[in-house]
Amino acid sequence: MSEVKDDDFYHEKLPNIYEGIVQSAKNCCTTDSVKKFFPITTWLPKYELNFLISDFVAGLTVGLTAIPQAIVYGTIAGLTPQYGLYSAFMGCFVYIFLGTCKDITIGPTAIMSIMVQANAYNADFAILSCFLVGCVILLMGILNLGVLVQFISIPVTTGFTMAAAITIGSGQINNLFGISSPTNEFLGSWIYFFKHINKTQLNDALLGIITLVVLLVMRKIKDLPCAYKTLTKYISLSRNALAVFVGIILCYFLSQNDRLAFRVSGNIVPGVPPFKVPPFHTEINGTYIGFEDMIEDLGASLISIPLIAVLETVAVAKSFAMGRIVDASQEMIALGIANILSSFFCSIPVSGSFTRTAINNASGVKTPLGGAITGLLVLMTLAFLTTTFYYIPKATLAAIIIAAMVFMVEYDRIAEIWRSKKSDMIPFLVTVLCCLFWTLEYGMVCGIVVNILFILYKSARPTIVITKEKLQKGVEVAIVDIQENLTYSSAEYLKSKVVKYATKYEIKKVVIRGEEIHTIDSTVALNILGLKQDLLGQNCELICWNWQISSAGVICRLHHEARRMFKFSETIQEIIPMDMQESTMTMQTDCEAVTIPL
Repeated sequence: MSEVKDDDFYHEKLPNIYEGIVQSAKNCCTTDSVKKFFPITTWLPKYELNFLISDFVAGLTVGLTAIPQAIVYGTIAGLTPQYGLYSAFMGCFVYIFLGTCKDITIGPTAIMSIMVQANAYNADFAILSCFLVGCVILLMGILNLGVLVQFISIPVTTGFTMAAAITIGSGQINNLFGISSPTNEFLGSWIYFFKHINKTQLNDALLGIITLVVLLVMRKIKDLPCAYKTLTKYISLSRNALAVFVGIILCYFLSQNDRLAFRVSGNIVPGVPPFKVPPFHTEINGTYIGFEDMIEDLGASLISIPLIAVLETVAVAKSFAMGRIVDASQEMIALGIANILSSFFCSIPVSGSFTRTAINNASGVKTPLGGAITGLLVLMTLAFLTTTFYYIPKATLAAIIIAAMVFMVEYDRIAEIWRSKKSDMIPFLVTVLCCLFWTLEYGMVCGIVVNILFILYKSARPTIVITKEKLQKGVEVAIVDIQENLTYSSAEYLKSKVVKYATKYEIKKVVIRGEEIHTIDSTVALNILGLKQDLLGQNCELICWNWQISSAGVICRLHHEARRMFKFSETIQEIIPMDMQESTMTMQTDCEAVTIPL
């Protein structure tokens, strides 16, 4: 055993804040920090000409998926379709400079859209939300708060994703059958559908159902064994674009005398959106709403949307990291700046898209430069093709959304949770049910709260093993073995368990092993001192054996005399016989040590 100095018990080592600030300032001015903030400086000097073809093909393929998806997500957000396209290009360009994962594409997603729809009364609310969400995420990244995403467990995220998929898919069931519905909520959509099923439009229903079936089949054709593997792969990846194209053709040629064959998405404002400051006030039905009122109306979404956006992006980055370490804080900075700049082009909040990222990866992208091709393709669409999209049937868009939602649910992950630890199904189910029957934001909060309650319960009931050993001279000693740190929630439990054991077996010496106790708080320290007093009342001595100095010091700084109960040795026999030879017993009264002859 190394020598333990008494001074170590009475001096708490505090971090030097000044030195920390100075060191952080120095680190900000180094070449490494610049490379960390601008990852493009790492990969661009190594860029090879043959990468350009791979990046071009991948960017083009992703763009053909991103355009119909963006139109869909603009609709899900409760806005006109062009807002989805407005959201689909700036993130691609920003991520080239600031992103750490070559595969990720930033843009509108189903989850972001449904969360915007629940909180935005008009486009101004959605655009302001994008700006403020970006500010929150950027601040989190600067403060290195990437650790926050670790507090949201896999059962909660899986439940949230499943609930979001069910909610989004349910919200499109009426459009699939040509029924005009005022709601996109899970329960409300199904109630409205069954109440108004007699208003089903046959043309829309046939187109929607056939498109849905074809999309599901096309997703699987890439897995079929055939000689044209590359061709079938790209046909499968382009299925959404093909569905939109076929829907437009059918609608255009089947419509007669200005009577449309299907319910359509309507006019999409042509042209690239103008660069302008996000709106800090708006009007609804002639009523002026100021910035403060808009903030109040957005409410908790200004916290929940950033968290979900970060979680979604980091989860996607980790899925395609291929063994590389994902810098969550840098991803936050990239995502925050992407949202802030996107808001100047009338965007809704954006995040990393799993679908488009998977397509990017499958298409063989080599660097983030592929995002430039995707962004340019979206801009070209806005400039030249928006009038064509007037003829997109709503049933086609509904089929695209529902087909995507079918595979958004992580069925394998749910099975893994069930097999590994069935109690984890509780936060999963709580999240799913609360998201479906309450709101997505509060559902996620409920899931996190349930998860935290599990953690707190485990913290309040640490594993404490008490064994009775008979040592030299027939001395019976209770050895308390604690294999983890102690917190305030477990303090009373430890005290109660030890006192009950000592009383039941009439133990005269209790030894608490502390090799694994690296940290305690003041509540635990006070309860240890209280435990010592309770045991002395039963003529029982408490010994703290081989405690970490960091933990023992907390107790000693509370009561200077507590140093006496801390003993250090290789074996327990080295301290017990020595104590047995003493002819006195020390009792503690009102923090005064009194020695009574035996």
